[in-house]
This record gives sequence, C-alpha cells and structure tokens, in this order.
Amino acid sequence: MAMTALAPAITKTTARVAQKSTRAALRIVADASAGKQANRRFFAYFITGLGSLFLLALLFINTLLAQDAFELSKLKADLKLSSDQYEAVTREIERISSPAVLADKAKKLGMNPSLSPTFLNLDEPNG
Repeated sequence: MAMTALAPAITKTTARVAQKSTRAALRIVADASAGKQANRRFFAYFITGLGSLFLLALLFINTLLAQDAFELSKLKADLKLSSDQYEAVTREIERISSPAVLADKAKKLGMNPSLSPTFLNLDEPNG
C-alpha cells in the first residue's frame, strides 16, 4: 500500500481537526449577545445609583452634624452669658452686703452705733 492511497484520508482528517478546533475556540469566547450587554448596563446603572444614594446620605449626615455644631456653639455662648450674669449678680450682692454700705443704710434709718459692744460666749453655760 502506497502512501498516496492514504492521502485523501489524511486530508479529510486535517479538515475535521481544523473545523473542531475552530469550534472549540469559538466556544471559549463569551457570547456577546444583547442580553449580556443589558446585564452589564443594568449593573453599571445599579452601581451608579447606589453610589449616588450613599453620596446623598453622606451629605445629609454632614448637614445634620453642621447643624449640631452651630447649636453647640450657640449653647456655649448662652452658657458664657449666663455665667457672666451670675458673676455680676454675685458682685452686686457682695457690694450691697459690705459692712460700709450696711452701716450707711443703718445711719439713714436712724440707727446709732453701739459704744460698748457686748459679746455672747456660748461655750460657757449660764447658771
């Protein structure tokens, strides 16, 4: 048997191998149909929407924190004003209740100072 007799079989086998390898290569490549593109587009829209939602939530939280910061500074200013008023009232009470002012008011009411003050000793029992 000569090699020339096998030549048509070898040619057919080579064509079949080439055809099967082409099919195999095409099967490895992903199908780029419209359905697949729609899924990718939906995913892109979903991620964009989710990012936008998180960005808006972050902006809202930041706004709330800024409002609280303004209220905190207002409360601190009110506290400083209240403590200043408390100190002013305390100083006025100390000024009014000083011995010199009390003596002056007593003289205006007609009281006279005592020339011989008497002190009570509560440590010794009376008996």
